[in-house]
Amino acid sequence: MTAFDTLWASILDVGKHPTTGGYRRFAWSDADFTLREWFRGCAAERGMDVEEDRNGNLWAWWLPVGWEGDPTDAFVTGSHLDSVPDGGAFDGPLGVVSAFAAVDLVRERGIVPTVPIAITAFSDEEGARFGVACVGSQLTTGALAPQRALGLRDRDGITLAEAMTRAGRVPEHIGTDPTLVDRVGVYVELHVEQGRALDLVDAPVAVASSIWPHGRWQFTFTGEANHAGATRLVDRRDPMLAYASSVHSARSCAAAAGAVATFGKLEVLPNGANAIPSEIKAWLDARAADEETLTTLVAEIEAEARKHCLPDEIGLDVFAESITPIVEFPAGPRERLRRALSHLGDIPVLPTQAGHDAGILSEKVPTAMLFVRNPTGVSHSPHEFAEADDCNIGAQALADIMADWTTGS
Repeated sequence: MTAFDTLWASILDVGKHPTTGGYRRFAWSDADFTLREWFRGCAAERGMDVEEDRNGNLWAWWLPVGWEGDPTDAFVTGSHLDSVPDGGAFDGPLGVVSAFAAVDLVRERGIVPTVPIAITAFSDEEGARFGVACVGSQLTTGALAPQRALGLRDRDGITLAEAMTRAGRVPEHIGTDPTLVDRVGVYVELHVEQGRALDLVDAPVAVASSIWPHGRWQFTFTGEANHAGATRLVDRRDPMLAYASSVHSARSCAAAAGAVATFGKLEVLPNGANAIPSEIKAWLDARAADEETLTTLVAEIEAEARKHCLPDEIGLDVFAESITPIVEFPAGPRERLRRALSHLGDIPVLPTQAGHDAGILSEKVPTAMLFVRNPTGVSHSPHEFAEADDCNIGAQALADIMADWTTGS
């Protein structure tokens, strides 16, 4: 087995649901704690010092021989370890496992870095528990205000502040990392592709050009609870009808705009089989190739939803939970990655519709992304997949990049 294969096998059972086969690795959960200990163990085996920063992000450091003082201008790589509900094995962990495997490969080649190397695992990238994505990286860069973050609640009403306190952390300390710009020379995130563009061009890896702008909006449809059997249809104020029609409208609006829009999360009150709902909370995920198209798309979806509310006098409130602007990865790091991988042939350069910590960090430090082929294109699902050979090529490619960036060779 390769270094990658051994590392990969060591986490495959963590947080895996026995019925669905998907992963439930939510922020500050038991699965998260197990993976954090796994990360520390991997670092210890390699003689790397580990720190957990004020926002719960993990950093494992490999400092050059004789280095004194705090690390600066480091080559940083990694990703995240959490998942969406019943997500796949690769989204996030592939980047962290590949980073440790790349360190092993660099050392096997006898390469001695002249600048610090760090492996990172950013906290709560998916936002599955508290509803906001990339919490760890957003706090670190100042994109997310601490007070807003601490007040986020999960389905059980537990706030992020309470979850961190239960985990033995100090929530009052979260916030912007003033050392980020000095410490990070470049952040290179390896990630499984969340589409199948690479499969269509028969290439194992690609470099990212950009991340589409995207966001999450909470739509709250308010009606009137009543008896499902005894209430005449003409007397009902059922918000489910307006919501259902809005789902269809979102699909039509997105198709016309060349974008994507999805209502994927739903909460119903009182959620009884024999009760007309009083309230529907639905979360819209929308993404487009540019910010103007995204803004227009969401406005059109809201306008259509309000039309659907009129016949039954349904109330509607729309709240933007998070909006991430377009990210254009800088040409310098992108081309350096391609040059370091030139021995693999012509490396494709592709945009991605999915959000990543690399996109958040790009506001503060140089960033780049490397994708590994996903032959099915399925992601955020137990059926997410990448071939072992491609994963090993990805780890080797990351090692090539690491060696190039830290030695100039």
